Amino acid sequence: MMTKPSAETASLDPKGLFREAYRIEGLDASQCRSIFLDWALSAPMDFDTDAALSTLLAQYGPQFPDHPMTQVLRDGLSGGARPKRRGGWRSRPREPLTDLGSGQNGES
Repeated sequence: MMTKPSAETASLDPKGLFREAYRIEGLDASQCRSIFLDWALSAPMDFDTDAALSTLLAQYGPQFPDHPMTQVLRDGLSGGARPKRRGGWRSRPREPLTDLGSGQNGES
């Protein structure tokens, strides 16, 4: 049985997204990531997400250590790895630019 969220937790999760996620049976990791993204996008710009995630993890993590949302909260707190570029024109070597004002179309 889940304990009632603290006032601080409720203020960090005003829509109750995390509370409801932990109540839904059979929720998978991709659904938890979608819920997390909804929460993150609706947070104010000056919001301290690391502090919020720490508080939410302290509230729900001990009760639900194996829940996929707990792992999503941990991943959000760790920041995740930045994706690497996989290619495209910026990753290819280029010739240095030459003087474009002379020699083009037979003009000087």
